[in-house]
Amino acid sequence: MHSYNVRKAVSGKQIFNIIRTKGMKPKMIEYYPEGKLMSKPENKFQISSLQGLMDAQQEGTMLEARAIVCDSSHNLIVELGSIRGIIPREEGAIGIKEGTVRDIAIISRVNKPVCFIVEDFMKGSDGNLIPILSRRAAQERCMQNYINKLIPGDIINAKITHLDSFGAFADIGCGIVSLLPIDSISVSRIDHPKERFSVGMDIRTIIKNKDNGRITLSHKELLGTWEENAEQFSIGETVAGVVRSVEDYGAFVELAPNLAGLAETHANIEVGQQASVYIKNIIPSRMKIKLIIIDAFMSDRTPTLPEYFYQGTHIDRFQYSAQSPGRVLVRRERGCRMFRESQISRLHPEP
Repeated sequence: MHSYNVRKAVSGKQIFNIIRTKGMKPKMIEYYPEGKLMSKPENKFQISSLQGLMDAQQEGTMLEARAIVCDSSHNLIVELGSIRGIIPREEGAIGIKEGTVRDIAIISRVNKPVCFIVEDFMKGSDGNLIPILSRRAAQERCMQNYINKLIPGDIINAKITHLDSFGAFADIGCGIVSLLPIDSISVSRIDHPKERFSVGMDIRTIIKNKDNGRITLSHKELLGTWEENAEQFSIGETVAGVVRSVEDYGAFVELAPNLAGLAETHANIEVGQQASVYIKNIIPSRMKIKLIIIDAFMSDRTPTLPEYFYQGTHIDRFQYSAQSPGRVLVRRERGCRMFRESQISRLHPEP
């Protein structure tokens, strides 16, 4: 029922006749993580009719719809209102044709949104037209007009696609995925990205570096400095936290992704426990928060959307420490490095 022989279709000899039309120059549009166009009224309108799809081909409009089947030849069948479109295997993603990307990149899109450009229409044996779509062409356009123009320090929207022990993978546009390493997610250390994110979560992220077309992301710079986070708390409050490490001299309890305090430890305190902690003291000059653990217990906790302190579109440096003598963490294009305060003006003069 869902099987389409695209090889025969493209030959135009046995099942289909190909109708080719010349597309106009593509319009400049915004590029979103896959799934963001699905609910937009203009997208819904154009995928709901054959005429809308023909108009999209003529105008070079990028659209999105749900892939419902990946057939035995790894062609994606896409739901377009009352009709079905086909994304041939080699058009399923950048790198499939060249063999640099595995077919799992296609198979895994079933029951998920896919972006595409309408390339052709084929006439079936029943006389009905079937749209031929290309996700690869949509991704190439996104790369050329958007991703290739990004530079380290740019802040963009992304969507978490999957999580691994070493980091989170995020769609930064049209299904193009980049790695957010675990040590770049937050200042407070975590054992697994699932402690911060869930699949499908929309986040903001920073272009950390670009190396031979491969982009690495960062996130912690957007979660605030020590001072910005500490200002959210007051001495005498009892607040929620997470035990992140237990040492001989005490337990570090995370109060926010970029803020932790030290509490005296006692029996049965374990890493990963949720905790209720009393804030005994806040010492900005030493970047220290002293805590008392009131209660600690194991409990599953669903990650919540991050709170971002910085809402701009680019960041040149990140200084986590308070404005006081000592050492500070400075964000540069190729990672983080510790410098003494006296060195900062030479690296990044203040305006």
